[in-house]
Amino acid sequence: MPQRRIVTGRSQEPRQRFAEELRRLRARKGDSLRQLGERLGWDWSLFGKMEKGETLGSPEVVDALDQHYGTPGLLLALWELAAGDHTQFRERYRRYMALEAEAVSLWHFAVSVLPGLLQTPGYAREVLAAGGLQEPELTQQVEARMGRRELLEGTDSPPFRVILSEAVLRTAMRDVGAWREQLDYLIEAMERSNVTLHVLPFSAGMHGLDSTAVKFLRLPDSRTVAYVENAYRGELIEECSPVEHLQRAYDAMRDLALSPAESRKFVLRMLEEVPCDPSTGAP
Repeated sequence: MPQRRIVTGRSQEPRQRFAEELRRLRARKGDSLRQLGERLGWDWSLFGKMEKGETLGSPEVVDALDQHYGTPGLLLALWELAAGDHTQFRERYRRYMALEAEAVSLWHFAVSVLPGLLQTPGYAREVLAAGGLQEPELTQQVEARMGRRELLEGTDSPPFRVILSEAVLRTAMRDVGAWREQLDYLIEAMERSNVTLHVLPFSAGMHGLDSTAVKFLRLPDSRTVAYVENAYRGELIEECSPVEHLQRAYDAMRDLALSPAESRKFVLRMLEEVPCDPSTGAP
């Protein structure tokens, strides 16, 4: 088969292509981000994040952009391709990501780092870089991870319960400002009606998932699958018996964790302990 010719020179990756088209159309229209926000009635920062590939936005926002730019259906079609593109993730995660997009409820346990669904771009970049990723794959994977957050941000988002080991919150980022931003985002996420967060304090002692991060997905057909991982590998588990074993360990650990209200206070204390940013002197 002859190699496909690239005529436009634009990205062939759906998320990047969507962001490129947003930037191109706004430049052609001559709008600033602030002007765009004022004309369409959304916070201008949302459009900035969409053009950077940090979020895809909702179908309602994209439809409004199509009408504003006079491109009926074009941006919405690109949005659908970007939202459904699982090739952006590394091969070993693609099956899990496809199932995650269909899940009717999710619950996680994080043993050392925050779940991707709760990460800011700065946190994701530092975690992925520490794992050995380099450019250009690093930026591509950060963008892919930010796209996953939209699963929890819509009006019909599935319930999400997460237990964070205290170690997650005690492992600060090198960049103080970025760490403060991450904790702020975590507190914001805890205020959503579909998000329930528990902190598992060190004082809880040993438990059945001491060295294992685990994610559970409840699927539309009522099956539950689990994904377990450490720093070097991950495994999708679909057989009933091992999934049930992991669920029992998770439930026992949840009994040891702080309540959502106590957990919120815990995260707020962590935020208060973040030192002032030396570049601004701000707390």
